[in-house]
Amino acid sequence: MAVQRIVIENCAIATVDAGDTEYASGHIVVAGNTIESVGSGKAPENLENVVRRVDGTGHLATPGLVNTHHHFYQWITRGLATDHNLFDWLVALYPTWARIDEPMVHAAAQGSLAMMARGGVTTAMDHHYVFPKGSGDLSGAVIRAARETGVRFTLARGSMDRSEKDGGLPPDFAVETLEGALAATEATVDEHHDASFDSMTQIAVAPCSPFSVSTELMRQGAELARRKGVRLHTHGSETVEEEQFCKELFGMGPTDYFESTGWLGEDVWMAHCVHMNDSDIAAFARTRTGVAHCPSSNARLAAGIARVPDMLAAGVPVGLGVDGTASNESGELHTELRNALLINRLGAHREAALNARQALRLGTYGGAQVLGRASQIGSLEAGKLADLVLWRLDTLAHASIADPVTALVLGAAAPVTLSLVNGRPVVEDGRLLHVDEDAVARSTRDEARRLARIAGQA
Repeated sequence: MAVQRIVIENCAIATVDAGDTEYASGHIVVAGNTIESVGSGKAPENLENVVRRVDGTGHLATPGLVNTHHHFYQWITRGLATDHNLFDWLVALYPTWARIDEPMVHAAAQGSLAMMARGGVTTAMDHHYVFPKGSGDLSGAVIRAARETGVRFTLARGSMDRSEKDGGLPPDFAVETLEGALAATEATVDEHHDASFDSMTQIAVAPCSPFSVSTELMRQGAELARRKGVRLHTHGSETVEEEQFCKELFGMGPTDYFESTGWLGEDVWMAHCVHMNDSDIAAFARTRTGVAHCPSSNARLAAGIARVPDMLAAGVPVGLGVDGTASNESGELHTELRNALLINRLGAHREAALNARQALRLGTYGGAQVLGRASQIGSLEAGKLADLVLWRLDTLAHASIADPVTALVLGAAAPVTLSLVNGRPVVEDGRLLHVDEDAVARSTRDEARRLARIAGQA
């Protein structure tokens, strides 16, 4: 069967390729699930099997956004503990999270994915680490929601085995055993990981954090990931309190601890990395360890300002993350483009910290690097997968901003006219095509109420 083509013309294009190539008015030709050509002016004439032509006048085309850190289940506990720092926030919410079950997790994943997808995310990621006994197939519920939504997806199968009785933060009934966590993680990789070029589902090994995981789970988790050929993910250097915790418990700071357990390398990415000194950044650069920068969550939990300009200058791969929607209630990644730029300008580098194009790169190619998929997604180039977004910039919200990339990053949230994932439309005129947004809203509201009732009775 002949390959079918979609042609997009007359739009501004930010390719985010190695040279940051841009076109004031250009075209994109999608053939099947890949990009066939990108260039200035009209598409080539006499293309065969064109099933759709899109007039992109007034729009900017970019690579689809790539989310590198999230906790979908938190969608049903939004708006709680709003004035807490990280440790107090965790202590307040862990008893509720420990009551989640499969229907709750599926509904929460649908809500999280819907908000991201309708805001330009084409590759999503979820770090799920709470697995109460008897709660059902939580990993399967999250993966099913991603397939229903139509986005490309990485599940970081998390775990915790250090509870309150061991000096950790989670309640005793909210953690797994070392053996159970490793076995369940390996089973998830075996069942769901797809290493192919156009894979829609990949799995990473992801013990939660140094203060909720034993050293042995960190070490054996790294060994498992490398034996299976998958990536590694965890939280790192998020708060001052975490640094103090590591020094008291392990006699070293977080980065040195991670290195001692095999957790630095080009197959690793860490969430947050707010409190990094020069030697920490140098270690990440030397080992090509990636960072998921979560500016809104860092501000919401008063964690601090990550040294993103210094990381980029050193050569550290950096992407953007929403983080859980109990610490970033909007649940949208496109707002993180703006927040990354603005918050980093409050730091030492001030107005030279980041510009609009660097922010867009963080949310696209940077995220693809962090997830190990930069050869497949993250930029608009011939041969790459057709994950792209057409943003409308000719409305009142952006009409007087001449530069389209500046309009997208610094302006109000731009409407998504079209989003393609693997060459397949996922969003049209701001609406999801494969799930009913109103039904998702109802189910997430109902599951949030059910969780609150259960947690209140516990």
